[in-house]
Amino acid sequence: MLIGQRLRELRETKKLSQGDVEKRSGLFRCYISRVECGHTVPNIDTLQKYARALEIPMYQLFYEGDAEPQKLKLPPDKAEKWGVRASESAELHAFVRLLARMNERDRLLLLSMARRLGGRK
Repeated sequence: MLIGQRLRELRETKKLSQGDVEKRSGLFRCYISRVECGHTVPNIDTLQKYARALEIPMYQLFYEGDAEPQKLKLPPDKAEKWGVRASESAELHAFVRLLARMNERDRLLLLSMARRLGGRK
């Protein structure tokens, strides 16, 4: 799908002229024409202005269905997330405070040890 063609289709469906989109979006009519003809590729900010001018959610610029698209079902993250619970967060903050008091040499030593321990299974 070419975004310019899609923008033109949506604009014509709403029975709006390029001048109407210009007034609503603040984009120049010549720029709107260049986008719709495929001479220019709009950036995200421009697409947001265009969607606002057409009074549609931005996803409809890329989606042709009538209903809102379903969210992707991503596989669960297998990595253990440390620091999510309150007790872990407190431990993390205490660790940061202690690191701040260490000298550079000791911090590097601790980092080296943590890398070695982290590599073990």
